[in-house]
Amino acid sequence: MTQVRLYIQDVILGLPAAALILGVGLFLTLRLGFPQLGLFPRAVGLFFRRMFAGKRDGGVSSFQALCTALAATVGTGNLVGVAGAICLGGPGAIFWMWVCAFFGMATKYAEAALAVRYRVKTPDGYAGGPMYTMTYGLGQRFRPLAKAYCVFGILAAFGVGNTAQVNAVVTGVNAAVSRFGGQPSRMGNLLMGLTLAALAGFLLFGGAKRIGAAAETLVPFAAGAYLLLCVGVLLVFRRRIPTALGQILAGAFYPRAVTGGMLGSAFRALCVGCRRGVFTNEAGMGTASIAHACAEAEPAEQGLMGMMEVFLDTIVICTLTALVILVSGVPVPYGVDTGAELTTRAFSQVYGAGASVFLAAALILFAVATILGWGLYGARCAQFLFGGWKGFAAAQTAMVVLGAVLDTETVWQLSELANGLMALPNLICLAALTTELRCITKEYKNPAHLAAAGGGNYADFH
Repeated sequence: MTQVRLYIQDVILGLPAAALILGVGLFLTLRLGFPQLGLFPRAVGLFFRRMFAGKRDGGVSSFQALCTALAATVGTGNLVGVAGAICLGGPGAIFWMWVCAFFGMATKYAEAALAVRYRVKTPDGYAGGPMYTMTYGLGQRFRPLAKAYCVFGILAAFGVGNTAQVNAVVTGVNAAVSRFGGQPSRMGNLLMGLTLAALAGFLLFGGAKRIGAAAETLVPFAAGAYLLLCVGVLLVFRRRIPTALGQILAGAFYPRAVTGGMLGSAFRALCVGCRRGVFTNEAGMGTASIAHACAEAEPAEQGLMGMMEVFLDTIVICTLTALVILVSGVPVPYGVDTGAELTTRAFSQVYGAGASVFLAAALILFAVATILGWGLYGARCAQFLFGGWKGFAAAQTAMVVLGAVLDTETVWQLSELANGLMALPNLICLAALTTELRCITKEYKNPAHLAAAGGGNYADFH
């Protein structure tokens, strides 16, 4: 049974899945006229305007929705996943992560724009995402596909968006405790779980508005603090940055020259980079569009926020993590996924023993943010299936405690499998609604065309 599960997991989360997601990203890029290039300056300008626009009463702002989406994508994978990509695929894997991010920007633009286009109004605010896009965009006959997506979403929220994050926190904190002579204990793990559960429960039961408000504060602070740590290392080793960038570019096509022959396949670098890239920014999963659908914004504008989500997650944060590892001079154990250990050793070259404390704090902040983001995703999936979401919120809170004290490897594997399965119905939906996306993009580029067509809020058209 285990072998069957691992085989299916390898197929669904492996190169075939990455190729499918990248293929749809390429298709959307061509059909929409390279929005990640032509609309990127507008996306940057809109991002900074929304960031400094101030608080919005009575709804979820565009920036809050972006922060909620980033809360789910900017997580432990940015700290440990990048290290694993370098170990298993060499520095060249980072180049292919960039390629995935480039096409993923078009995919996230499409997901967020369609989510706003086909969202519905509820007493708790707007609700949207792939399940609503399938139902209202493709028609009621696709409702079973939408329900399947929601089932996968709930399972993934329990594992990828919860127990895996809590496990990372417990592991990171225990490593810091051990480094300073302490003794980790099961009771300590339980206390961490209860504390995180209390915080997560308070925010989850507050709904999208409370989650958005928390994400608006937590994500910029956590990401900003982590970026400062990265910049500190890069300033110390600034003369090594050009060499590190050269390793990334050379390693994508000639890995033997970079890894000393320990990793000799450019195809392996491509596979690892694509897998880690796709599942770091989650472009193609459709999950982030659930958060973007809550925003008080027009479809194309929130689509630009989706584009910025991928850019910030992969191009900025993942790249800085990779550069920190490569410029630090620590030996890379190629072929072995050391994850957090390699990242900690890299930061220790500048921050010494305190690096484990800094990373443990970063893990806690990123993990809490991810639990909140995925909590919203799971709640929306439960709401679509059952008409309510508070039962899911209670279960998600309980899973935080279990994740701190139990071995959740099987839960993690099955939920990661469910996460991969979410991509298929979402990608079918995106490809089928490309014409609608072209209209949304054209109307955004030419406001006069929208006025001539009658104007209005896309959210009102079902």
